[in-house]
Amino acid sequence: MTRTPPAPPRARPLSPASSTEVGLARIGSAEAPRPGAAPGTGFRARISLPPAMSADPSTYVLLAGTTLFLVVFGLVMVLSSSSVESLASGDTFFAAALKQGAAALIGLPAMFVASTLRSSWLRKIAPWAMLVSLGMQLLVFTPLGFGYGGNRNWLSLGPVDIQPSEIVKLAVVLWLAAVLSAHRERSTSLGRLLVMLLPVLLAIGLVLAGRDLGTAIVMMLMTFGALLIAGVAKRYLAVAILVCGIVAVGLSRGSESRVKRIDSWLNGCTNSADYLDTCWQVVHGQWALAAGGVFGVGLGNSKAKWSWLPEADNDFIFAVIGEELGLIGGIVVLGLFVVIAIGFVRTIGSTRDGFARVATGAIMGWVLSQALLNIGVVLSIFPVLGVPLPLISSGGSSLFCTMVAIGIVLSFARKLPPRGRPGAIRELPSSLPSPVQSTVREGIR
Repeated sequence: MTRTPPAPPRARPLSPASSTEVGLARIGSAEAPRPGAAPGTGFRARISLPPAMSADPSTYVLLAGTTLFLVVFGLVMVLSSSSVESLASGDTFFAAALKQGAAALIGLPAMFVASTLRSSWLRKIAPWAMLVSLGMQLLVFTPLGFGYGGNRNWLSLGPVDIQPSEIVKLAVVLWLAAVLSAHRERSTSLGRLLVMLLPVLLAIGLVLAGRDLGTAIVMMLMTFGALLIAGVAKRYLAVAILVCGIVAVGLSRGSESRVKRIDSWLNGCTNSADYLDTCWQVVHGQWALAAGGVFGVGLGNSKAKWSWLPEADNDFIFAVIGEELGLIGGIVVLGLFVVIAIGFVRTIGSTRDGFARVATGAIMGWVLSQALLNIGVVLSIFPVLGVPLPLISSGGSSLFCTMVAIGIVLSFARKLPPRGRPGAIRELPSSLPSPVQSTVREGIR
């Protein structure tokens, strides 16, 4: 009687994501198979992959790559737009660009260190970050603080000048994510919600005390973004918008300089006095954009930066981009911020971590609202507010803190499940408008 040989063992399926079983074939003089083993079979090695490799890397690479490109592009544009003013002030040709480069060199490792942090650790340090940042903002009103352009919002620490309000933004992100994700049920009560937001309101009040309305508006918008993603009731969001609008209008009329800027924005430059005063910067910014045309006058060939355009390397750097690189350069910059927005939306839609979702929503409100305000001012859509273009404008504090904030989002993107695999979240806050929900769901498919 002939015995039927046993069927060869079925290969174990590969385990997904974090570990992979690899069948290693024996070649040449490798270890011989065991007696009785089926031909072609060998031992298996279980290889553990790092978390960043086990998750879908597309969102991580999208955010990190776009951020690094914008930082390098910003260094080039700061060098181009600041060189003339640096020479005129008695410094070297590269003075402003070297300061910006130093901030980028410090911010780059800080961004990637932030990308390795855990949500649990970020949640623990949120109260301490808020406390320290508020203390630093209070130092602005001591002899260590000084003003510039009508705002008292800087600290002089020996050879280094820092802007504490940028650090306050980071603390506000962590605080909002910690309290809104840990006490979601309490956000259904307006009174309890106001108690949770009390440190944020205090931070905004301190920034406003330094007369920095532009930064305060950005902080309000990032707070609104966090509340929206956290699923706070729409009626509370409507009340918040109404109150912020009333406060902004009241503050805009509380300063003679702001009144002049807003009146010039609403009525235009009606006489030569307006042109030489409040309209000078706006008009020359528009002339710079017009001179660039479609293809620009060439990198480094701007005429506006020759002391015609104040703050050419900071608040109005987009005008220099438009002049030197033309309409195409401006559209590319806008497109890169759209790409960053896509990375934020993917992260929000694909993570199950409530802390990560709220923090990403706040950082998205920070970066995108600040970019839109800066570009809108150059295009005369908004009155002059004095906010830098994220990752591009000169300013070491702004560049460093923005890079760290994006690094925090990268830490969430490292843990996203592979695209197409189960694990991506599908239940979104009901407070999100239907078009936004559709966009988020489409982005995580």
